Amino acid sequence: MYDFHVDPDITKAETLPASFYRSDAVFEALKDRVFKRSFQWFGSVSELLPIESFVKPLSFIDGFIEEPFFLKKTGEEISCFSNVCTHRGNLIFHHEGPSKRIACGYHGRQWKNDGTLKFMPEFTDVENFPRACDHLQAFKTAFLGPQVFVGLNSNMNIEGVFAKMNERIGFLPLNEFKLDINQSKDYLVNCHWALYCDNYLEGFHIPFVHEDLNAALDYGAYETELFENGSLQIGYAAGGDEVFDLPKGHPDYDKAVSAYYYWVFPNMMFNFYPWGLSVNVVRPISKNKTRVLFRSYVWKEDKLSQGAGALLDKVEREDEFVVEGVHKGLQSSFYQTGRFSPKREQGVHHFHRLLANSLSQEG
Repeated sequence: MYDFHVDPDITKAETLPASFYRSDAVFEALKDRVFKRSFQWFGSVSELLPIESFVKPLSFIDGFIEEPFFLKKTGEEISCFSNVCTHRGNLIFHHEGPSKRIACGYHGRQWKNDGTLKFMPEFTDVENFPRACDHLQAFKTAFLGPQVFVGLNSNMNIEGVFAKMNERIGFLPLNEFKLDINQSKDYLVNCHWALYCDNYLEGFHIPFVHEDLNAALDYGAYETELFENGSLQIGYAAGGDEVFDLPKGHPDYDKAVSAYYYWVFPNMMFNFYPWGLSVNVVRPISKNKTRVLFRSYVWKEDKLSQGAGALLDKVEREDEFVVEGVHKGLQSSFYQTGRFSPKREQGVHHFHRLLANSLSQEG
């Protein structure tokens, strides 16, 4: 058991202690109790499964949770199964591409499109065959517009998260957003993955770290809203910068919103700007190193250089400098824990409580 108590009253609460970020045992427990129970984002349907009967083999979190699975498109249906043959454990699909069959190339075992066993040669004399374990393990899929999410063993109400997101961004034509490879990249950051999320979850640091972003945003009007398994930060424009054209009836109609920053527990960020969507996924490598994926889905290319959604690479580099400094500082024997700003750090407090609660639940 890991008892990291974070008081629900933010005015009394202390942050997770430095030992949380330093411990190898805690890092491994987070893998089992947080990430293996999470949903993870994998991209849009059109990039993953571009044609009928297409198969895409994937790993849940490369270098961290190497659980192999595959996505398959059959008509309008997208299914997700374990990519491990139930006979001898061979990978079923090694490469992406069109495939009408689900068949193992080792001994010829085959499955139907629903994952149930279809055929196995030389097994006529096997008793009690097939059993439930001979069928393919199915995994959960979920969709935010065309964006695909997979859960291995998750009871998280991801649809409830999407419902909260759609209250604000439901008017956007997400199917028209196109992946822009030139605006997308990966970053390696020398810090614990949770520190990167800590930093994202508050606008408190913006005036001190991000000069350009601070000029584009009205810091005094910055808002944070919490919901189950996620949060929203709303950035309002400081002046004449680009803002959303919000429809009548929208919760923020007549407000100068330049960005909606959504965070989904434990490690996903969906940043909506007037030009489109920046997806940021924080993937642990070790307790000292993290990979952050930036993927840009562009809707209105002419707005890319305007407002809060401009200069994303510069903002990222500024954030990296800060979180790497915090990571080094947390190795000090003289720092134990901190306090939260009730006005500016509600998102971090929410995150720490979710982590503490997850760690307290045994596998």
